[in-house]
Parts: sequence; structure tokens; C-alpha cells
Amino acid sequence: MADPQPESGGLTDEAAFSCCSDADPRTKDFLLQQTMLRIKDPKKSLDFYTRILGMTLLQKLDFPTMKFSLYFLAYEDKNDIPKDADEKVAWVFSRKATLELTHNWGTEGDATQSYHNGNSDPRGFGHIGIAVPDVHGACKRFEELGVKFVKKPDDGKMKGLAFIQDPDGYWIEILNPNKMINISF
Repeated sequence: MADPQPESGGLTDEAAFSCCSDADPRTKDFLLQQTMLRIKDPKKSLDFYTRILGMTLLQKLDFPTMKFSLYFLAYEDKNDIPKDADEKVAWVFSRKATLELTHNWGTEGDATQSYHNGNSDPRGFGHIGIAVPDVHGACKRFEELGVKFVKKPDDGKMKGLAFIQDPDGYWIEILNPNKMINISF
């Protein structure tokens, strides 16, 4: 393994790639299936992710003995969701990059309940990212809908991308994949 750069500079490209291994052939069918976020109020969160971000609710699963519900969302056509219950579960869990919202029952009525978004100390989780064809156009719509911004596209050093917040304060990066080369390098 190559030695990393000093702490202030991060790893060189060579050092980063030397830390990586070729994928084991047994992992060829693995996929990143979901990211889970805990939510306080499913009504607010489902509205945000469907109406504001345009995602589709694929499935809701309730766990009464443990007092929580899971909501799986993704960018899928609702007409593609299987009607058969067993087939639907397998289909939902085979989608790429779904968002799993976890609601612990009763949190919506607790004024003291909130979740840490990872962007203040102690830092951890940072954000999810949504690719859009037009960052400025999407942000204009978000602004009209009253969405809270962390960073607008023309703010800061990284022009052309934005960060918004969901009802629980989680950050969502808004980016155009075709413009990232202008931002990142």
C-alpha cells in the first residue's frame, strides 16, 4: 500500500487506488440497494420526497410489535410496481438506490425529538445526492415550494450545485452529472 499524503492533503490518486482491491467475482451481483434515514413525521417526509423531489413510494412495511414503519422510495414508475405482494417485496428489494425512511411511532408528536443530520459535530453522515437535468431550474422550483436551502447553486466556491434540507434537516445535494467536471476539477 502506498503511503498517504500528509493529513492536510488527503491521499494521492495513486495512494487511493492502491488501497483498493479488484472486486471478488462472487460480488458481481451485489448492488447498493438502500440508504436509510430516520424520520420524525412520515406525512411531512412522504410529501417532501414525492411532491418536492418526485420520488415514488414503492412499499410501506409496518412492524407493530416493534412500533415502527419503513417507507421505500425511488425513482421508479408506479405502474411497474408488481401487484402480487410476494413479487412486490422481491421487486422493491432489487431496485438500485432506494431510500428507506424509518419512522419510529410516536416521534411525530414529540416536540423534543429530532435526528442528527451528521453535518455538525460530531460529524458523520453527510448527505444524499439527487441528479437533475437543470440545477438552477430545479432550485427555482424548490424555492417556489418553500424548500430550505443550505447552499444555492451560485453560492460558495462550488458553483452549479446546491444543497437543500428535508423536513428532518438531512442535506440533499442537487447536481447535474454532466456539469460535475466543471465543479470538481
